Amino acid sequence: MSKLTTWIDVCPLTDIPKNSGVCADLNGKQVAVFHLNSAKLGNSSEIKAVANYDPFGRANVLSRGLISETDDKYFIASPLLKQQFCLTTGQCEQEQDISIEVFDARINDGLVQLREG
Repeated sequence: MSKLTTWIDVCPLTDIPKNSGVCADLNGKQVAVFHLNSAKLGNSSEIKAVANYDPFGRANVLSRGLISETDDKYFIASPLLKQQFCLTTGQCEQEQDISIEVFDARINDGLVQLREG
């Protein structure tokens, strides 16, 4: 028997400025949610979500980091020590043995949603 997928509304997409992030609560976990919009995406919006916790700076700050893109990959640089994490895989670019949790996210009828579970 398959488990039903539950999506949790975070906020309207318009509440997250393009190419920036916000922090959301998902069942007590801080999640950094990013609104990506670039020419590579055809000026359409995409949502990525990762853990807000920076394992190097030991603080919940990644939602305030700087977004960059390289070779069709998006990264978030920690505002503290500047390590970069891939927004698709969570892998740290500088320390390959360190990664952060990645969450399923989507835009549905103008709402940003995170998958629960």
